[in-house]
Amino acid sequence: MERSVWLFRFACLVALATLGLVCIGGLVTSKGVGMAVPDWPTSFGYSMFALPISMWMTGGVFHEHTHRVWASGVGLLVVLLTRWTAGSPSRKLLARVGLAEIVVGLILMRVNPLWKGEAHFLLGIGGVVLAAACLPWKTAPACPRSVRLAWAAFWLVQIQGSLGGLRVVLDSWVIGGTTGGVVFGMIHGCLGQVFFVLVTCLAVSLSGWTLRWTRQAAGVPAATGVFLGTALVFGQLLLGLWMRHQHAGLAIPDLPLAYGQWWPRTDPDSLLRYASRREGVDVITALQIRMHLFHRINAVLVLGVILQAFRWSRIHPSGHALRTLGTAWLHLVIVQFGLGLFTVLTDRAADIATAHVAVGSLTLAVGCWFSWAARTHRGSAVATAPSVLDSGLPETAAVR
Repeated sequence: MERSVWLFRFACLVALATLGLVCIGGLVTSKGVGMAVPDWPTSFGYSMFALPISMWMTGGVFHEHTHRVWASGVGLLVVLLTRWTAGSPSRKLLARVGLAEIVVGLILMRVNPLWKGEAHFLLGIGGVVLAAACLPWKTAPACPRSVRLAWAAFWLVQIQGSLGGLRVVLDSWVIGGTTGGVVFGMIHGCLGQVFFVLVTCLAVSLSGWTLRWTRQAAGVPAATGVFLGTALVFGQLLLGLWMRHQHAGLAIPDLPLAYGQWWPRTDPDSLLRYASRREGVDVITALQIRMHLFHRINAVLVLGVILQAFRWSRIHPSGHALRTLGTAWLHLVIVQFGLGLFTVLTDRAADIATAHVAVGSLTLAVGCWFSWAARTHRGSAVATAPSVLDSGLPETAAVR
């Protein structure tokens, strides 16, 4: 029991560190300093961990380099979390993976200079994984679900590290008319949200709360709205991610109207007129305006669907897991909605925009927990009360 408590606490620490990483990444994008450090995995030719403080504290370098160092720390924590969660049986697989990454890294260094950064990354992460495998730490694996989530986090954090580096290395490449850095940056941001949800779900699976969800089954809930709301939140985060990378966060600077209209004109003359109103903005495209409008419309849809999910959760008694999750979800989306408004009203202030990203990540995570709980709740109800479903009687009547 003591081991489980400390493993859960360590998983929570990793989740908090991941949330911090998401916030720093959002700050880097909001300030447009993703290329403040032009090389990778080195920083201005220095080892990432040996960059002089005088260079680290200048301009956008501080945010970008902090993001790199923090990401390295999260990667280390995830490797240790995987080793702890999967237990002693994971040592052999970790050793094989670490050795394979080191070998591939050595090969890439000789194949093409373009892949030198990726080679150094593989050598570094491979060494960390191999060191984790060598830890003389005898532990039993956690439950199978937690082990699967831990391994998923293990692989995804390495993919994230590679994508973050490729965003720098391939910045000058052109893919479909867009620079490679922007493409990889968007993929990196999208998977960052998925990774955060994955780590938080791992922490939840280690907490024992899922057993509580099962014990509290008392019927077959209509949980479609929960799944729909979670999907809409994820879509909203993707829209916001696109807007940040395309610098379209203020393509429409007023609200609730857009340039004084519910649906603004997007002909060339109107676009030139919109751009002329904005200081420091040379071009505003029709696509930027439409995506901004879709982001606003989807925000209203998200709020409405989550409000309906909250109303459904209220049918459960006080203290019930689904009721607690429904309340937390509604509060988060209200805060997120307000932060979205303030992002526009403050001309996209970096701290407000970053808070908007952070609360969005938490809203997605709670939505995934809510969906998980609703699914577990429904499955348990089906398993424990087949006679209710077969008889066609109302659930309340069956309970009586």
